[in-house]
Amino acid sequence: MYCYVAFMESWPCSLGCFWLRSELSLGQRDFIYGMKINQEKVKMWTAVVKYLLRLKVHQDYSRTLLQAQKAKFSHLRHFSLSRRPWQHSSGIAQAVQTFDMSAAIKKVEILEANQFICIHWEDGSKSLYPSVWLRDNCQCPDCYLHSAKARKLLLENLDVDIEAKDIGVTESKKVHIIWPDDHTSEFEAEWLKKRCFSEQARAKVQEELFLPDRQCWGSDLHLPTMAFEEVLHSDTSAYKWLTTLKKMGIVLLTGAASRQGELLKLGQRIGFLRLTFYGPTWQVQDKADANNVAYTTEKLSFHTDYPVLQFPPGIQLLHCIKQTPAGGESEVVDGFHVANKLKELNPQAFKILTSTFVNFTDVGVDYCDFSMESKQRIIDIDEKGQVIRINLNNATRDTIFDVPAEKVKPFYAALKDYVDLLNSTDNKYTYKMKPGEIVVFDNWRLLHGRQSYQSGIEISRHLEGAYADWDVVMSRLRILQKNVLNRKQL
Repeated sequence: MYCYVAFMESWPCSLGCFWLRSELSLGQRDFIYGMKINQEKVKMWTAVVKYLLRLKVHQDYSRTLLQAQKAKFSHLRHFSLSRRPWQHSSGIAQAVQTFDMSAAIKKVEILEANQFICIHWEDGSKSLYPSVWLRDNCQCPDCYLHSAKARKLLLENLDVDIEAKDIGVTESKKVHIIWPDDHTSEFEAEWLKKRCFSEQARAKVQEELFLPDRQCWGSDLHLPTMAFEEVLHSDTSAYKWLTTLKKMGIVLLTGAASRQGELLKLGQRIGFLRLTFYGPTWQVQDKADANNVAYTTEKLSFHTDYPVLQFPPGIQLLHCIKQTPAGGESEVVDGFHVANKLKELNPQAFKILTSTFVNFTDVGVDYCDFSMESKQRIIDIDEKGQVIRINLNNATRDTIFDVPAEKVKPFYAALKDYVDLLNSTDNKYTYKMKPGEIVVFDNWRLLHGRQSYQSGIEISRHLEGAYADWDVVMSRLRILQKNVLNRKQL
């Protein structure tokens, strides 16, 4: 039966003859080709083959059809009974991607002195593509390295005034372009549709790539909670973990061991952790001659970590190994939500905090000796005025302040207004971690703090911390999204 299955994965329509040759005895095969054998056995084997053909073809028809559209023999690599299609990392998209019928092309034409190519779609919509963009993104082997998914065409060799010499649609429904130097380019309809330059299409693609959806919260936060082991071993759980982290800014994981090293497992789950001057991981506990205010028992005001770096870590992980009986509660606040409140209540303060550069400093010895300096705005906004990062750490805010003297007091007033809003009981959320719990949060969006606790002869509170970058997390999230969502389509 294994011969039957292997052949069925590639060419179902030729299965019957191959299977009979592979599965029947020599005498039975001889009969099939004209020798004598019991007619009842022939009927039996023929019925079996027909049944199996119907069953297998029904299951694999859509995938086999798709593979035939994409590459004549690519399905030989992607399908087998030994493992699922999504386990082939190089074949995920080919194995499960469905063809969007709305991407069917009705006709193509050249517009505006050959500077644009217009595609009319079967759904009635139109898409304009600049000629220079199409030439720049030619997918042929001379212009594009498919093994690296990277452009080979050099920008210095690109004519920005290029015009299409001729254009048409191939029998396989690809857009075919001939350029003035007789170089040819072909584009899949679905590939072009996804890259349509309309505002709606561009917004949809950006949402798919960057998952910008966020849910603001205050003291009414229902802390998202998941099982540590499930996140480690289930792609579905890991995908839910990271999508929730992106949307809410915080997730609590439960069930980790109460020992150092658990954060390294999460680092491996996403890719890798970020190394800083405090090491790959660091121990938050009361230390003599502490080189960081976190390594004391005192209250920590709301802050983000590492604004002293030009590119602060995007994610922070804290694992509770030991917890003090009294005090030591953790506090978090949605810095984006509060910044938007400040913008409504005090636009001038918001303007000051989004335009004034503040010096931060950190000097000492830990993983190695360090002397760091940076300049950051307390509230970073993008070109649309949307808040994208908070940079606030009162402990490492430098005594050096590079502003005119008359602007110092207005800055302090604005910062104080923001801090007062952060500390409002309507905005902050307080919880106490238990041994074995890990909190993972967005260090660009959330500010966190800690209530004080009593020091003693022995260490009464111990957290292990680590950082990760959003680039690493988003990379893993996109891979998990493709794997998990594609599995649901099978």
